Amino acid sequence: MDFEFTAEQLAIAREIKAFAKKELNLSVLERDTESRFDRDGWKKCAEFGILGLPIPSEYGGEGADILTTILAMESLGNGCCDNGLVHSINSHLWGCSIPLLRFGSEEQKEKYLPALSKGQIIGAHAVTEPDAGSDVFSITTSAVKTGDSYILNGSKSIVSNGPIADIVIVFAVTDPQRSFAGGVSGFIVEAGIPGMTIGSPLKKMGLNTSPISEIFFKDCKIPQLQLLGKEGFGTGIFNETMVWERSCLFACHIGTMERILDECINYAKSRKQFGRFIGSYQAVSHQMSDMKMNIELGRLMLHKIGWLKLQGKKIMLETAIAKLFISEGLKKAALAAVQIHGAYGYMAEMGIEKEVRDSVAATIYSGTSEIQRNIISKYLGL
Repeated sequence: MDFEFTAEQLAIAREIKAFAKKELNLSVLERDTESRFDRDGWKKCAEFGILGLPIPSEYGGEGADILTTILAMESLGNGCCDNGLVHSINSHLWGCSIPLLRFGSEEQKEKYLPALSKGQIIGAHAVTEPDAGSDVFSITTSAVKTGDSYILNGSKSIVSNGPIADIVIVFAVTDPQRSFAGGVSGFIVEAGIPGMTIGSPLKKMGLNTSPISEIFFKDCKIPQLQLLGKEGFGTGIFNETMVWERSCLFACHIGTMERILDECINYAKSRKQFGRFIGSYQAVSHQMSDMKMNIELGRLMLHKIGWLKLQGKKIMLETAIAKLFISEGLKKAALAAVQIHGAYGYMAEMGIEKEVRDSVAATIYSGTSEIQRNIISKYLGL
């Protein structure tokens, strides 16, 4: 394996980091308090090319491969303090754009991908239900075929980008006699069609600038042309989504961890207690040593994933390991940052307690830490 990046890849990463620091960090704490999505920041990201990063140029994107995308998303997470905006971008890309690119018909790709890449429409991904969170095999939203249409009935919960989405990739049961593998299909559902109701934004612990909601379907008629891929191929679509999400979203978290570490180092070099800079105490410095270790190991894991994906290898095990390790490492880093900053870290105006609130979600979305351990155990033959 060769993890040496090209000059062009490194330039992309530098440019994204500089762009994010300059353009995406205005009034972040205010927007977090108000639970307000940054539409201006979204438009700026679209204009910069971030929303079309892995999408081929013929569909309005930048045509970056997965390894380049991983490097770029790390830079976005490092430069942008608005973790909610970063989360919404990732939900849009891996939950909607990539499934369309990988499984959509040519007509579907031409219709939606250019607008998604340019940020003109916002995408979302709906699989979780009130009684089917980690247990995706238990989803009950149904899609019954009638002539050249499907009739959707059911509900989806905790849909990232739900309140602002223009199109949603919805997973529904098309064959009740089969399990999630073969019995579920994906559909491209445009917001506002009759029978589809988007719930009010839900209040959350963190990621407040990334809106989330429930979505309800009652006799919602979906044209057969909106079927994504083949009927019954929902498992393949879902798995591909998870591979990209567990790679690229968590690359953003590596960037966030490095930003947190830099803040801690700067503080530890300037804050004195008992006549010494606090960074000279092992109780403080060892916490930052652990942060650095987790950053480097997580980064290496993601680079390996990108390389394996380029070789056409299956990487479900590797993405489960990376997702588990990085999400838990991010939460530990955020908590350690509060401890290092002491009472100042606990104050909302410092922005550090926000990192804790935002980090907790990383151990839940894209499959909980417990689910990742189940996946790893399965690959161990247990």
